[in-house]
Amino acid sequence: MSRVSKPYEIVERALELSTADGCVVIADEESSANLRWAGNALTTNGVTRGRTVTVVATVDGAEGAASGVVSRAAVTADDLEPLVRAAEAAARAAGPAEDAQPLVTGVPASPDFTDAPAETDSDVFAAFAPALGDAFARARSGGRELYGFAHHQMTSTYLGTSTGLRLRHDQPNGTLELNAKSPDRTRSAWAGRSTRDFKDVDPAEMDAELARRLGWAERRIDLPAGRYETLLPPTAVADLLIYQLWSSTARDAAEGRTVFSKPGGGTRLGETLAPLPLTLRSDPHAPGLESAPFVIAHSSGDGGSVFDNGLPLARTDWVADGRLERLTTTRHTAALTGQPLAPAIDNLILEGGGERSLEEMVAATTGRALLLTCLWYIREVDPATLLLTGLTRDGVYLVEDGEVVGEVNNFRFNESPVDLLSRATEAGRTEKTLPREWGDWFTRAAMPALRVPDFNMSSVSRGV
Repeated sequence: MSRVSKPYEIVERALELSTADGCVVIADEESSANLRWAGNALTTNGVTRGRTVTVVATVDGAEGAASGVVSRAAVTADDLEPLVRAAEAAARAAGPAEDAQPLVTGVPASPDFTDAPAETDSDVFAAFAPALGDAFARARSGGRELYGFAHHQMTSTYLGTSTGLRLRHDQPNGTLELNAKSPDRTRSAWAGRSTRDFKDVDPAEMDAELARRLGWAERRIDLPAGRYETLLPPTAVADLLIYQLWSSTARDAAEGRTVFSKPGGGTRLGETLAPLPLTLRSDPHAPGLESAPFVIAHSSGDGGSVFDNGLPLARTDWVADGRLERLTTTRHTAALTGQPLAPAIDNLILEGGGERSLEEMVAATTGRALLLTCLWYIREVDPATLLLTGLTRDGVYLVEDGEVVGEVNNFRFNESPVDLLSRATEAGRTEKTLPREWGDWFTRAAMPALRVPDFNMSSVSRGV
């Protein structure tokens, strides 16, 4: 056999080797570049390359089709036949797959399927790195220390099936996290950005934001646990609503296991969740948040099915004008629940019609409120209500009559994002944001700040 190394050749050769009744091959070509810094100085940088190939074999049987899935990294031409045989053996050893469906057909081929993969390298930081150096100098002169990292990844996914699909998607993904500390390390502030190419991030603007927050923290105010009017910034809203999206599978709701289950049976589809005209949606073509326009499923689970690989994706409104509109389904669970087909999409956007920035919402505050920076260590307490707990981090500030007057202690919170939507009294301007907690898994989000009149700070936390 002649050696093959191009991603599309890997896909084609694996399909040729398959003796199963059906086969899906996914080749992911990844490249990444990163910068890290501490104490106002770069510490490390690097570039990596990698390949992962996933083979899904399906075998028809008297009781239904079975599937076997095997993924391996650093796959070469010589590794392909053992990989394909392993997937076929796994399929033949498995029982009928509950999510079995005919493999997808009829999707037009990507015109660039045979092109070389897109790649990133250190050049992605060509303009960003000098600007970061300038930020180091400003921070140093202002008595601040900057820590953080910048990471850019490009993944080219090639998907081929025995039913004739030949699809390809290039996904850029960049994250920037910047943390500023006072020299004695008693004050800390964080800012993060999501970007496709590092052309829309400004270290100077981020450093100025962090300097302002460190200034606020020079005055310390201790507050007890309780319910406070709270301004949730877009990053915190994203972390809460991403978890809500992950918990919105139609099957679990129909079987009575989630917050979207209707008492007595069925789901809450069609119910009003929020008095504000909030629309929560995903769209693979959303400008600046583009994601794969077809299903890429490396395994089957509650939120996806390997049998759906290649299925076209389009804008989906999960919540429309405050009303629960869709729950996530595969073809299998859509048929099982009688709900429309609505596969998961790799971005999330909340819009509420607001025009105010977070700063303008702070200025419009009457009385006392808390301004959060971000949330972390979020965990589920009760799936029936989607009650979550977690901690505030890197700055909670007290707002009095439109002005920030100091930093308060951190808190543990207990809240359900679904319940928060029902109580929010204002949504600000939607903007692209980086989730702090889920940024390693989900980066494409656009959210407004939300004003909640009675956010539950259940206990005081001594963390920073």
